[in-house]
Amino acid sequence: MSNSKEAKTRAEASFKRKQEQVREGTKAWAEYEAQRRGVDEKIAKLKTLRLAKEAAEAASDGKK
Repeated sequence: MSNSKEAKTRAEASFKRKQEQVREGTKAWAEYEAQRRGVDEKIAKLKTLRLAKEAAEAASDGKK
């Protein structure tokens, strides 16, 4: 009978570890996605600034 209790205890511990891994994986994925969105926003902002600068330079070249 103690063998059955030990097996149950091991199975429960294994299940809890797997649940924790799932939670950690979900958390890591959310952090990754948030970081990726931040990088994408920075890229978009820099692109906008570059295009504005190029347009201003083209306009000043056209005035000369």
